[in-house]
Amino acid sequence: MSLTISGKTAIVTGAANGVGLAVARHFVERGANVMFADMDEARLADEVGNVEDEKGTSRYFAGDLRQKLTVANLLSATLDAFDRVDILVNASRQMIASDPLDPDDDAVSVLLEQNLLTSLRLSQIVARRMIKQAEADEQTEGPVGSIINLSSIAARRTHPELLAYSVSTAALDQATRSLAVALAPHRIRVNAVAFGSVMSASLRGAIKENPDCREDIIENTPLSRIASASEVAETVQFLASDGSGFMTGQILTIDGGRTLIDVVEAPAH
Repeated sequence: MSLTISGKTAIVTGAANGVGLAVARHFVERGANVMFADMDEARLADEVGNVEDEKGTSRYFAGDLRQKLTVANLLSATLDAFDRVDILVNASRQMIASDPLDPDDDAVSVLLEQNLLTSLRLSQIVARRMIKQAEADEQTEGPVGSIINLSSIAARRTHPELLAYSVSTAALDQATRSLAVALAPHRIRVNAVAFGSVMSASLRGAIKENPDCREDIIENTPLSRIASASEVAETVQFLASDGSGFMTGQILTIDGGRTLIDVVEAPAH
């Protein structure tokens, strides 16, 4: 099976920064057509303009994907630009601290909407398009599409102040499995990548505010380092490619062994 994604069309959400941006750039470099999607239009325009676009083709779409109409408009914009969609990477996510004992704290509702429901709605509408494409092409064999959700090891950890984030990512993992079973008859695969500490803009900010954070993370990671966003992108490419053609409903973990030894007191990033 080939690991190539050249010539395929992908939508990557959360593509204005962090891991989403790394995935989108990686896909373009590997010859894919990529729709960069995010709320930050100025950042999207800058990033798409800076992408080396010799092999793939990149476009961007700015909008709030928590709105159902925006989700539909994203798919329409992708079809207008590339005529089809083969890969969806739900990389848009948010992490906020919450008070598990405060009944007025609405963090759970906020993060379920952002981290679960936006990904679920987009996955559903894109999956329908993938099925329609296969029917139009009279494609009766082989893979039809791949959906990859970006999750977190927080889904399996107990960290009270991250209750909302943990709940939302755990829900996303279960949605991944449920969609995998529902879409398997249509030959659409659904998987997720759960990662630990990745050197993104948010983590850099946390380290800047608390320099000890870096050493705490390294001390609690068996491989004794923080991952790069490109390492996550490589794994996402594997799940997007035909090389993972017999994998669905899986949550691949990239954490340097962190969850093997993790304790509640360890840093949350």
